[in-house]
Amino acid sequence: MNEQAQPAGASDPVLAIRTRGLNLWYGKFQALIGVDFDVSHGIVTALIGPSGCGKSTLLRTFNRQNERIGNVRTEGTVEVLGADIYGPEVDTIDLRRRVGMVFQRPNPLPLSVRDNVLFGWRTHHAGERIPKSEIDGLVEQALREVDLWNALKDRLSTRATGLQLEHQQRLCIARILPLKPDVILMDEPCSALDAKATAHIEELVLSLRGRYTFVVVTHNMAQARRIGDRCAFMMLGEMVEHSRTEDMFINPKHERTAAYIEGRYG
Repeated sequence: MNEQAQPAGASDPVLAIRTRGLNLWYGKFQALIGVDFDVSHGIVTALIGPSGCGKSTLLRTFNRQNERIGNVRTEGTVEVLGADIYGPEVDTIDLRRRVGMVFQRPNPLPLSVRDNVLFGWRTHHAGERIPKSEIDGLVEQALREVDLWNALKDRLSTRATGLQLEHQQRLCIARILPLKPDVILMDEPCSALDAKATAHIEELVLSLRGRYTFVVVTHNMAQARRIGDRCAFMMLGEMVEHSRTEDMFINPKHERTAAYIEGRYG
């Protein structure tokens, strides 16, 4: 069982994410099989496993990105902050505001740094009359949170696609923050970066932990150990094991987990 921080007076703490009996098919191929998974608030949960095991598919269920692919069928329950996100009344635009996503390769828009930071926020505040000083404050706060303000405060009009890759990825994280997300999903966020830039992104995630809940897919088990408060191991669409990261790497409960961690599989 996950260790959860329980609010005063509550009998059952509300998890950031909770799945039960989650199954997903791409056409006739079943990519997720009976996944039960709990994610606590304010921590970093790392998802590991061999290629094709369902990590990214699981990640994309948390903000219903899989539905953009087409020919996808989902069964079971996925809750974010206690609400079933696959209910018929759910607004997927609002869901993706609350559950932001950072992709494998940095994907800044071909716009200025400033317009990148504000892009999602403007979508949700279209038509509102908001003072420029307040908007400027949003930009500064987001860039400060990802430690880019000093580097880019005099370059806010610069085209974001011209930034170095690490700054592009930090900017992609900054783009989410004005929306005040509950959860940030990251799918191999350092795969396009060198070792130094990877270390900086990991430090950033750890600095934001507590304010945000992170779920990070990674093939890098050393990275999972460095940043993960908890770790989940998947294989062939199944959730094999989910525990504190140190427990999984020191004393895995399942043979399949041990084989993967020790390099005997995958």
